[in-house]
Amino acid sequence: MGSEDAPDPVRSTLVALLQQLNRAESINEGRSREQTLELVEMERLLSRFWAVEQGHVQVPLALGLLVRNGLVEARLSTNVASQNPTPARAVYQITAEGKAFLVEVQKSSDRIP
Repeated sequence: MGSEDAPDPVRSTLVALLQQLNRAESINEGRSREQTLELVEMERLLSRFWAVEQGHVQVPLALGLLVRNGLVEARLSTNVASQNPTPARAVYQITAEGKAFLVEVQKSSDRIP
């Protein structure tokens, strides 16, 4: 495989993040609070991903890029159910645009060149 055939680490990481967020939403369908992931969870899930492991991409930067482009929504979440509410923390959820991007990526990767 030549260097022109090597996968782009940034694009690959963006797709991997969207896949994890989509998975979290699908698994927790009907439970909106569990359909999100925190940054630390995504860093843990992608810690063994080749582009992250090799130091090509930092998860917070890739996540920020997805948020800025509208593929992921960021919001603050608090645990108000407990007697001692935890401080607000950022949680992330895939958007409809993010899902559409994943579908397009899947279609293009299924094509025979």
